[in-house]
Parts: sequence; structure tokens; C-alpha cells
Amino acid sequence: MLRLLALLGAAAALLPSARPRPARRAPPRMAAVDSTLIIQNKGGGHGEIGYHLALQLAAKGTKVTILHEGPDKGKPPHNAYGDLASAGVEVVWREDLEDDVGCIGALGGATFAAVVDNWSKSRDQIRPYALLAKGMGVAHYAYVSSAGMYTPAKGEFGAIDEACATKSSGQRQAEELLAELGLPYSYFRPQYIYGPKQGKSYLGFFFDRLSRGRAVPVPGDGRQSVTFTHAADNAAMICAALGCEAAVGEAFNCATSSLLSYDELAGLCAKAAGADAKIEHYAPGAAADGFKFPFRDTPFFVSAAKAADKLGFEPQHNIADDIAWYYQDNYVAQGGLEKELDFAADDATLGVST
Repeated sequence: MLRLLALLGAAAALLPSARPRPARRAPPRMAAVDSTLIIQNKGGGHGEIGYHLALQLAAKGTKVTILHEGPDKGKPPHNAYGDLASAGVEVVWREDLEDDVGCIGALGGATFAAVVDNWSKSRDQIRPYALLAKGMGVAHYAYVSSAGMYTPAKGEFGAIDEACATKSSGQRQAEELLAELGLPYSYFRPQYIYGPKQGKSYLGFFFDRLSRGRAVPVPGDGRQSVTFTHAADNAAMICAALGCEAAVGEAFNCATSSLLSYDELAGLCAKAAGADAKIEHYAPGAAADGFKFPFRDTPFFVSAAKAADKLGFEPQHNIADDIAWYYQDNYVAQGGLEKELDFAADDATLGVST
């Protein structure tokens, strides 16, 4: 009888319901980050990230100060900074962040648990702020770098992960300095960014042409993949990392997990503009002088899988869902339809006689 029971127990152990389940990943361990300094550039591709990050951190109860480059010109994203004031975010406006002595003095001796550097582009620029953070004993120094430093091997067109080779750009050298100084760093490498408060637009290239009944010149066959990420998702990834032990000493591609092709993006822009999706392809590398496509001729897109694994990051936005408001609120509202444009370089690239 005992032998029979033993056999039945062994058989039951083989049933799917009785097999041990994989252990669930424990949530990342977090250090207390109750105050954060954001060193913020004046605009461009990264300009909107700091705006969203400040709001997200403030919503978590973090005291946020922004050390801001340049004056408030009343343009995106600055014209939305009333939101920051309402959230209790302090903005310290400085003409030139390279005047590190004056900028650090303007902080009035305040200390912070974390620093997010969304400004520096070289070792010389980041050094004084990194040394300031080291003297404060910060729990985290997050540096917003760039995915443009990646150099995939020739003919390698898959998703780029953080182990891909990089060129020795100013931003890569800034990353290396943080490691050399022994700071608890994380690097964030955004690629292509859009958002409701954007000061720099990649999509304007498409809208400029489609809204005027012109074809969009696209290199190659137009099937090259690209990731196009909402600035609030970039900010959310950084927010999730601050104080997270699993993020320290790591680089993260700051991007969405959604892919689309150049032709698909042109089609989305056409739909938003209520225009025909006219696309004409040209040979990669054959663009005429003065013509610049906003992306690379060959596929160049990054993987955000590492952030999903280590930080539990999930993007909340998708350009396919956002394109309609982007066209109205960014392109049209900022005078895109009234701009005087010269398309001679387009015609030369496509071989059109004028």
C-alpha cells in the first residue's frame, strides 16, 4: 500500500498543476529619492523630456528643481511651464549653463538626492555638475545621452541593443566620465522623440509636403523600421530608474517598443493631414545638395527590452494613436501651413524637371 501511495505521489508531481511555478521577479529595490535637480537644455529634441519628467516626479511627491539653460521665450515647451509652477516645481533660469560657477551659485547651496542631466554634451560640460553631485553624495546621477552614438556593423539592420558598438562622441565621453568619477550613474539614450510640447519636429518634414499636395521623398524601398517615442514615455523610463538599484551602472535605450516603417509613418501623416499619401522613393545616398531626410537611409532603430526587463518599463503612447492631435496641436497651431518653403532640393533628388 505504501509503495502504491509513493507511485501515485510521484505521478501527481508530473501533472502540470503540480509543477513548481517560476519564481516571480521581485520588484526593483529602491533608494529614497526625495529631491531631484534636473539640468535642462533650452529646447531641441530633448527639450520636452525635462518638462514631463518634472511633472511625473512632482506627482510622486519629489521636490524638483530645474536648472534651465537660456531665457523663457514663450515657445514650446516653455509656454507650458505654468504647469510646473502649479505642481510646485522650481525653475532657475540661467543664460549659459557653461557658466558652472554662476549656475551652481544660483542653486543657493541646495542639495539633492538625485540629478538628471538633460543638457551636457561633452566631458567638459558635465564635469562640474558631476563633481557637484559627487560632493552631495547623490543616490543617482541620470544622464540623458543619445542613441545617435551607436555604430552597427555594416549590413547589420536589426534592433540595436545597449551592447552595440559606439563612436567616441562628446556624449559618450560624458558617459565615461561619470563612470570614472565613481558616481551611481545611469545613461539614457533617446532616439526619435515627439510630444505635445515639442520644439523640434521630425514629422514636419512629412507634413510640409503632404499638406501642400507634394510627394514625400523617402530613401530606398521605404520599409526601413524606426521607433518614434513620446517624450512622456522617455521621462517615465527615467522616472522609473531614479533610486532603482538595478538601474545603477547601466545604459538604457530610451524608446518605445513599437516599430513602423518610413512609408507607414508617411501614411499616418497623410491621414492626419487629410491628404493623399504620395510617396516617391529615391536611391539611398543620392540626395541632392540641400535635401535632408529626417532619418537615416538604412534601418536604424533601438530595442527598449532592457528597460522593460530591469525597470518594468512599458510605454503608454503610440504615434499611430497620437498623430491626429500632433498635426493639429503642433504643426498647424505653430504655423506650419503658413510657412514659405522651397522644394527645389526635393525635385533634384527625385529627378523632377522644373
